[in-house]
Amino acid sequence: MQEISFQCSPRQAKDDDFISSKIKSLLNLNTEDKIYFEWHKRSIDARKKNVKINCKFLVSTDHPIEKKSLTEFKAPQSNKCVHIIGMGPAGMFAALYALKCGFKPIIYERGKNVRDRRRDLAKLNKEGIVNTESNYCFGEGGAGTYSDGKLYTRSKKRGDVREILNLLVQFGANKDILVDAHPHIGTNKLPQIISLINEEIISCGGEIHFNSKLTDLNISEGIIKDIIINDQITLPISNLILATGHSARDIYHLLDAKGISLTAKSFALGVRVEHTQDFIDQAQYGQLNDEFLPPAAYKLATQVDEKGVYSFCMCPGGIIAPCATGNNEVVTNGWSPSKRNNPYSNSGIVVSVNPEDLGHSGSPFTCLNFQKEIEQKAWELAGKNQKVPAQCLLDFIQNKKSTEFPRSSYQPGIESIKMDDLFPSFICDRLRKGFIEFDKKIPGFITNDAVLHAPESRTSSPILIPRDKEKYHHIDVLNLYPCAEGAGYAGGIVSAAIDGMNCMLNISKL
Repeated sequence: MQEISFQCSPRQAKDDDFISSKIKSLLNLNTEDKIYFEWHKRSIDARKKNVKINCKFLVSTDHPIEKKSLTEFKAPQSNKCVHIIGMGPAGMFAALYALKCGFKPIIYERGKNVRDRRRDLAKLNKEGIVNTESNYCFGEGGAGTYSDGKLYTRSKKRGDVREILNLLVQFGANKDILVDAHPHIGTNKLPQIISLINEEIISCGGEIHFNSKLTDLNISEGIIKDIIINDQITLPISNLILATGHSARDIYHLLDAKGISLTAKSFALGVRVEHTQDFIDQAQYGQLNDEFLPPAAYKLATQVDEKGVYSFCMCPGGIIAPCATGNNEVVTNGWSPSKRNNPYSNSGIVVSVNPEDLGHSGSPFTCLNFQKEIEQKAWELAGKNQKVPAQCLLDFIQNKKSTEFPRSSYQPGIESIKMDDLFPSFICDRLRKGFIEFDKKIPGFITNDAVLHAPESRTSSPILIPRDKEKYHHIDVLNLYPCAEGAGYAGGIVSAAIDGMNCMLNISKL
């Protein structure tokens, strides 16, 4: 087995005959020689608008390449169990790893299953009705279920990224996620994959309880003795993995009321900008409508006043969605189908916000309260419904209120405002300077054909639940395992899944 790398055109990268011939040439083989190959890594090089595909293949000249065996999950042979709060990527993969470690996972999810959850999302999009327990953030699969399904992560030192991707493929994801430099699954495919994972958990003896919200817990001598679900059911526990996501604000207040340490944490806040996908394709590739290229993406970052301003969760061929989890607030995010074939692209453009920016008094809720204030103010400015405050990008740069808009994919509708009426000056000033820098990198980025939607506020948790760096349990509560995005330790599907598995691994060592 050997690795072979080369560059070729997007068309050639789709042509197996060309690839076979190229590999044989590089190996000095005859055209009639037999080879076996499979993609190992693939990325796009669009520098100077001369688009090439970076190709890396695994090649064998004497036998077919072995397929990776499936991971088997079995019912535990002991009475050991672990309780998991939240069924996003962290909770699901913690449950899968529990089965591997011989534990029975018992999961409690405040929201609904993916099928019932979809009905609540339809009401949110079409009627502006927020179900506070079933929305884009709460429910089976967590916030990732109805997102783009981005799988790129920098958290490679925390665990085996490949293991997560292989498991996703095992449960139905396209094998391309094992190859592409920036893999994604797509909103249209994620729900089925999540359902299959959960069916596997149940078939191996695990339990999954929907519409089941953690409402209280009892602690004695630094140990959680039992938890209360829906203010009614008391359950004794041994170990608790808390994987509730970055929007479960009631959980932070519950922990604080119980005297469990919390810390204010930096997060990012800004807008979601929407361009046409044709503009982004032309800017990145120097051409349009190449059937052999995916819709183009971008990644932008700069420093303004020693603070980061950067793109976040960029969705080629995507849609902007209403992601409020409570009444009297407006929140935006973006998603894409697997083909990313909608006519518009969107991305968060956000500013790093530190507790010190807000006159931090030592309260763990400093950043959370600021986040809530912005979301509630957006709701008021847009008419006290799920319309989103909006402004054309050039008008924002010039501090002018927009009188007309080219379009918006945000289904509940938009309301013209000046972003300076929503955000404090330090946010708007940094955003303006950041956009000016981004326009140098992508000429034409600043235009009134680009529409800002606000706020992009749920980028990460504004609170950290501190834990032991090696054993992963809370610094004060030895059987509480704060996990993933909601605890401040992950950002995205893969890193959250890894964190869930790491928490379970540490429990299995006890």
